[in-house]
Amino acid sequence: MKKGIIIVTIIIIIMGIFLMVGNTYAAENKAIDDQTESKIIELKENAANSIEDYKQQYGSDTYGTVAYILNIVRIYSIPLCFLGIVISAIHQYVIGVRKLDTKEKGLTLMVSFVTILIICQILPLAFAVLVKFGRG
Repeated sequence: MKKGIIIVTIIIIIMGIFLMVGNTYAAENKAIDDQTESKIIELKENAANSIEDYKQQYGSDTYGTVAYILNIVRIYSIPLCFLGIVISAIHQYVIGVRKLDTKEKGLTLMVSFVTILIICQILPLAFAVLVKFGRG
């Protein structure tokens, strides 16, 4: 039963990846008109403005830059850690049925990725609380 669920999950993930890649290539093949180009420039300016917003919010260039970087780490850690958890589940439940050392490796990887995920999610909050209330 567990093997079936894991196999179905892997198939869904692979299909999703292919659909996303197909949509990306379809979007690249379209001609870029002036409206789309202006939206791209606006998004680029918004990304540059967001680091400036962090700098103004924290009152320092250093603190604003660190907060911006921690926010990006927080956002990108979610899919990477979930991918690591899926890989470790495959090691533990699928491959680990026949090999005991692989099962232990899967458990170790799963605990590691969950720990990394929790740290990456809590670190920006801890930084914000420390900077806001710690500086006085």
